[in-house]
Amino acid sequence: MAIAEITVVPIGTSSTSLSEYVAHLQKVLDNQPLHYELTPMSTIIEGPLDQLMEVILKLHESPFENGAQRVSTSIKLDDRRDKAASMQQKLQSVADKLEQLQ
Repeated sequence: MAIAEITVVPIGTSSTSLSEYVAHLQKVLDNQPLHYELTPMSTIIEGPLDQLMEVILKLHESPFENGAQRVSTSIKLDDRRDKAASMQQKLQSVADKLEQLQ
């Protein structure tokens, strides 16, 4: 399973606030069969790589559908193939290491 961090920024909107655009992005994600987590600065999505790429395209298009004329999208992918990985597994791994340091 791959994990993607995506930040979608509409440029040149009439407001400095992006929360309305973020809400539309979350609506797109709610209609997808993937697990995601909204963070203050980005959204993390996990699932099969081909599905992630399809969803990323939909997320990139969303601001255009809501009036933006320019969109900057940043994507980070973690595609681990030697063993199963998930958002939760990555967090648990760090928690386990922290406990060992106690």
